[in-house]
Amino acid sequence: MGNLTDIRTGAIVKLNGDPFLVTSNQFMRKDAGKPVMRTKLKNLKTGNTLDKTFLAGESFEFADIERRKCQYLYKDSDSAFFMDNESFEQFNLPVEEIKDSLQFLKDDEEVHVTFYEGGPIGVQPPIKATLEVTETTPGVKGDTASGGSKQATVETGAVVTVPLFIKEGEKILINTETGEYASRVSE
Repeated sequence: MGNLTDIRTGAIVKLNGDPFLVTSNQFMRKDAGKPVMRTKLKNLKTGNTLDKTFLAGESFEFADIERRKCQYLYKDSDSAFFMDNESFEQFNLPVEEIKDSLQFLKDDEEVHVTFYEGGPIGVQPPIKATLEVTETTPGVKGDTASGGSKQATVETGAVVTVPLFIKEGEKILINTETGEYASRVSE
């Protein structure tokens, strides 16, 4: 049983049997003076988001979540395969459920896997990923100063928007939380 003031950004609550990450919260008092906590929640199993207002005295519980360092091994058409770095146990997750996280992962990369009630439910890639550009259109001479952008495909198959001066074969740093280009990586 949780307390209203314990609902903070980053907390994980259990609703209808699923774990939800609190992505934002705002404490308020209604007209009659009864406190409420307005939240935005993200379902850690499905990725869906919802707005929920918790009322003072409403019963809820925090979810039993564990994050473990694991190694991303590879994927096939249906599943992504991982290995727990401590127990060396291998497991898989459906590609469809974690496709946003997978788009910036290279084979053998270390990731954090979220476990709920003992089973894996999600993957958190490193916040920044260095990936090689495998395909993009050449920049036009003189365009580098204009601040324009173009699409580029990186070695994992993800497509990102990059500045015009980026060429095939260059390594770039990508923010995996937003999917945005961060910088060029010089070797």
